[in-house]
Amino acid sequence: MNTINISLLAMIFLSSGLFMGWSLGANDAANIFGTAVGTKMIKFSTAAAICSVFVIIGAVVSGAGASGTLGALGAVNTMAAAFSVSLAAAITVMGMTGSGLPVSTSQAVVGAIIGWNLYVKIPTDISVLKKIVITWVATPILAAVFSVMIYLIVKAVVDNTKIHILKLYKITRIALLISGAFGAYSLGANNIANVMGVFVKASPFKDLQLSNGAVFSGTQQLFLLGGIAISIGVITYSKKVIMTVGSSIFKLSPISACVVVFASSAVLFLFSSASLYEWLVSRNLPPFPLIPVSQSQAVVGAIIGIGIAKKSNNINYKQLGVIGIGWVLTPVISLLISILILFIVNSVFGQAVI
Repeated sequence: MNTINISLLAMIFLSSGLFMGWSLGANDAANIFGTAVGTKMIKFSTAAAICSVFVIIGAVVSGAGASGTLGALGAVNTMAAAFSVSLAAAITVMGMTGSGLPVSTSQAVVGAIIGWNLYVKIPTDISVLKKIVITWVATPILAAVFSVMIYLIVKAVVDNTKIHILKLYKITRIALLISGAFGAYSLGANNIANVMGVFVKASPFKDLQLSNGAVFSGTQQLFLLGGIAISIGVITYSKKVIMTVGSSIFKLSPISACVVVFASSAVLFLFSSASLYEWLVSRNLPPFPLIPVSQSQAVVGAIIGIGIAKKSNNINYKQLGVIGIGWVLTPVISLLISILILFIVNSVFGQAVI
């Protein structure tokens, strides 16, 4: 009976992580196929199915790398504290999503973790925080640079080869599907840290020994649950953000949509690939830090890159300003909500948060 009670309590605490995954799916994961769906090249049902499968694979197979940085920022070490931090970030993301803003889930989680540091009076590691903030700034810039480069290459190929318009349509659609699958995998690998990263140190799951001798770790079990939650968020609550990102900033052609998806996905891959990190370090090259970054920020940067490459004056800077304000407010709002929830969980319900 005691074991059952502990398991039930653990699942109650994990519910905020599942809510966070759902919110991330609604806000961030939708952007992988948002431009493709917005240009009517891919049906939403097809996009959601592909995204759901590959985001789970990415989370389980490659999700461990980026979660380490969040642990260095704040080692949330009880289930009650992890519940509070995750719930605060999820509420923030949910509120922004309801307003149609492509909020950064990573910023919400970081703000909530700093809120925990403040509540339990543990100093925040400023060097880690600086690395994270620099990555926030670098994400849309890097995506814009990738977008410009890829667009110019694709444009040169299309202009110098006489491809029939129907064949070009088919090629573009296939490219959107492939880059979308890559993007979903990269999102799962990178952003699962935002969903379940705070639960790793207090995970209730034990490693499982499989029949073939392989081990399904407790962390992978956490990430599997988070990946499923992200998938549900994609399917159930993503269309409003798709309209903001895919239509309100800059009108995209199908080819441009493909470039946006690939450029933004490549950025997430760079910040989540432990293999690439180790390869660069082994050759004494500066590595990309393993940090969870925002798919929304990458998509916005890539769309801006397309506008720059086309030398267009049609970029909606007013909408960009609103999105920018949302990015600035996100960690602050999440920090304050985190402190409030921690107080309630600790003082009202008597749960240990450290």
